[in-house]
Amino acid sequence: MRIDCCPFTMSQQTKADYIDDVAIDEALDNNPTDEQIAATVDALADRGFAPVVVDTAEDALQYLVDTISEDASVMSGHSTTLEEIGFMSYLESEDHGWEALSDEIWSIDDDEKRADARRNAQTAEYFLGSVNAIAQTGELVAADASGSRIGAYPFAAKNLLLVSGVNKIVADLDAALDRVESVAYPLENERAQEAYGTESVIAKQLIYRFEATEDRTTIVLVRESLGY
Repeated sequence: MRIDCCPFTMSQQTKADYIDDVAIDEALDNNPTDEQIAATVDALADRGFAPVVVDTAEDALQYLVDTISEDASVMSGHSTTLEEIGFMSYLESEDHGWEALSDEIWSIDDDEKRADARRNAQTAEYFLGSVNAIAQTGELVAADASGSRIGAYPFAAKNLLLVSGVNKIVADLDAALDRVESVAYPLENERAQEAYGTESVIAKQLIYRFEATEDRTTIVLVRESLGY
């Protein structure tokens, strides 16, 4: 099924909303060469990930729509990249037949019951998100304040779909960890202050070195500058 890229809702924010207000290490937020992308794809595959390269944000959205099974349960962690490609708007629409667990979660008024539902949603058939850095040597790095965004990544979700702009590709694991501190955090901290009225923190960090389950974790690399 071919779809049109959905517009953003007013509540959704993108990298462009904050990039002029913070200082980041621009050397860790550049688009790599074709050779560097190819080397990264090979390294990801060697580590058990399933890398897919697409040209545009629209192509990335189309890939997700074509990949996620009809009637599947779907959950996502907060991801600026997913907002930028239009996935969050599409998930909120009535254009699919998925079970959108986020709609169910945020309809719950009781705080404790809602928290339980969020934990249960980590085991969705398809969990979508992004990462903060991808090493050309094949490691993925993602960080979060609460852990809800990345809790499903290591094991809980049946299928994991991670979408990333190629601007998050850096030389090695050390550079990936630096990128979290000097690119992703300043931008997310700015967003958190506007969205929640409080600063963010790198409280929980995942280094994803290897995937043992074949075809469980797909990395969709978009040849654009997206996300933090």
